[in-house]
Amino acid sequence: MPNFVSPGVYVIEKDISDYPAQINSSVVGVVGFASRGPIAGLNNEKATLITSQQQLVDTFGEPAEYITGQGLEGALEILESTTSMRYIRCADANALEASAAVTIGGCPAVLVSGTHTAPITTGGGEASMSSIGSSDTTTSGVRFTVTVYDHARAKIVDAQTYTIPSGTISVSSSEGATTIQGLQKKIGGALDSDKFGAFADANTGDASSFLVGAAAGHKATVEITMEILSATGGEWVGLAGMQTVDHNGSATTATSSVTVSGTSVDTSSASYFVKSLWPGEGYNTGTKSNGDTSGVSFEVDVNGAENAIEQVNNLGTAAENFKAGMVSSSFLENDIGTTYTGRTSDYITANFASGQYDDTMSVTSLASYEKPLTSLLGSAQSWTGTDGTTPYASVDPRFVKLVQGTYNLAGGNNGIPTASTDVATAVIGSVGSSGGKTGLEALDDPVLNVSIALAPGPGVGDNQSIQNGLVTVAERSTDFLALLSPPYAVGTVGDAINWSNGFDTTRTAAVNSSYAALYWPWLKVFQVFDAKDRWLAPEIYGARQMAVTDNVAAPWFAPAGFVRGRLTKPTDVEVVLNQGDRDSMYSGGNCLNPVVNFPQNGIAIFGQRTTQRQPTALDRINVRRMMIYIKKVILASTQRLVFEPNDQFTWLRVQQLVAPLLDDIARRRGITQFKVICDESTNTPIRVDRNEMWCKVLIKPTKTAEMVIFELNLTSQSAQF
Repeated sequence: MPNFVSPGVYVIEKDISDYPAQINSSVVGVVGFASRGPIAGLNNEKATLITSQQQLVDTFGEPAEYITGQGLEGALEILESTTSMRYIRCADANALEASAAVTIGGCPAVLVSGTHTAPITTGGGEASMSSIGSSDTTTSGVRFTVTVYDHARAKIVDAQTYTIPSGTISVSSSEGATTIQGLQKKIGGALDSDKFGAFADANTGDASSFLVGAAAGHKATVEITMEILSATGGEWVGLAGMQTVDHNGSATTATSSVTVSGTSVDTSSASYFVKSLWPGEGYNTGTKSNGDTSGVSFEVDVNGAENAIEQVNNLGTAAENFKAGMVSSSFLENDIGTTYTGRTSDYITANFASGQYDDTMSVTSLASYEKPLTSLLGSAQSWTGTDGTTPYASVDPRFVKLVQGTYNLAGGNNGIPTASTDVATAVIGSVGSSGGKTGLEALDDPVLNVSIALAPGPGVGDNQSIQNGLVTVAERSTDFLALLSPPYAVGTVGDAINWSNGFDTTRTAAVNSSYAALYWPWLKVFQVFDAKDRWLAPEIYGARQMAVTDNVAAPWFAPAGFVRGRLTKPTDVEVVLNQGDRDSMYSGGNCLNPVVNFPQNGIAIFGQRTTQRQPTALDRINVRRMMIYIKKVILASTQRLVFEPNDQFTWLRVQQLVAPLLDDIARRRGITQFKVICDESTNTPIRVDRNEMWCKVLIKPTKTAEMVIFELNLTSQSAQF
């Protein structure tokens, strides 16, 4: 208590309004493969939260027969009954991002300068203007007529005229050269209409200007005609003031008109390397069977002045837009992230790189790209000329951009192994040195609040090592119930029972745990994504009906029978079970939960056994799920009591927290009787000395009526009722 030493009115606030926490008991963890999306453990990624079927498909792609297992198929089915799922994508070391090498190019440019000798080479098939006398430039205007073509020879500026009136062009001969400084003021510092413009060259002594086309690449072209106003006739006449300059810097005869083409870098030497954010074939651009576009593409548009418009397309639709280029004010590597942690896109990262995407590729991070490519290309500067084949050496490009076009991502690999042992390694997973967990190990995370988990489907769910690994994680974490099934086409009822008891080539040890449940047989379901019937693993529907049970009742109700176990979507069962089959599967120490096709009542789950062989209350799913729920609520509700005084006041708070929880469950038919003990009898002096506080909870779980028996008695007419 605080000490009050002076007169006054004081207010003390204490929060003792503790009540049991609320948790979601229907969070399902599904482990499987996919063609795209986050991989658990990669970049320390955790299991991905999925809240709808559309989000699942957007994130991990559609199911496909070539994807091992039925993780995606199962997730889609389960999401019909819950809005909270964690999908754990698995992959091996062969997983690879889809990628594209975006071509880098020089824009066609004309150097506007009075220098007739030793023109500056700017790497775009440039031209240099010859000397203009002071009498011409001060008494007359100069006019440029420009036609601009993009990377595909499409006309994007048609005969646009820029006139520089007399008096706006100053002539300087301080360095022996005539400089037209008014050009940039007239046309503007940015490309006019985002297609064409002028720039000042800050790297030469006379600060010359350049006329530049916005499109890059060896097919990008500008046609420029230079004219001067005749002082005598008042007409515009050609002025032989421009000279083409080849890539070695040699000027030709002065002319009044010139056509200049851009250049392109060979992508084997250097490129802007774009790759998908995550590995997978689902990012490879292509056409699906229904005609829709799949994958991701990177589109570059010429509209962007010194920058360009970069668009990321997903499944044929624009998903993201960036406006960036090669200059420091809006540089590509700043606007589009180069690493996973620094990403600005939900689909890609990108780097300037030398070489193709292979083991020899060198990624080069740059801060600005407006100057020459020597830092990237070194001495091997290979450019593609106008004809598409001619290489040029010693090129010093000044106006560099991405070449316009659509670049389809390709080469992605799902990272799905073929050998069963390799599949088991990928799915079972591990804990990395940095703490990242892959595969089944990612389920061992209390933050996820997973209460039901499965890794279904052929090649995954029927792998004994994967099944045992799932049960091991469930027992270790005590957070969830693991759902399993025998393999598809295991055989007869006897074969399925033998398999569950460890007498089969694919299962050599019996399943025996209260944290696991077995379902059989498999179910035929129509799959809308490719309009085919498929046999799906029955544990998918075991998880689905547990979520249904939580929605309509509570976790301590049995997810079985015609009330909460009826299946409306499956159309058939793999094996038709009669009463004798069900008796054998469910008794005599056996623990298979039958999925039955009743002639008039349809298909229903008709069992709720865990795989525990010892006859206790925990051999039933509803009791195990209730105990998982109670444990999670107690842990979430009592964390704040740690480090409180270990005395009768805290003991009372514990009782006041736990008893209402159990009372609520009892009122909702999960418990018939309970008692919470937290006093001197549970907290002996030695336990208190060890800083331990013990609380004993006694529970009588409600038993389910799995066998409804009617005794019919016939009496004589004289009997009295």
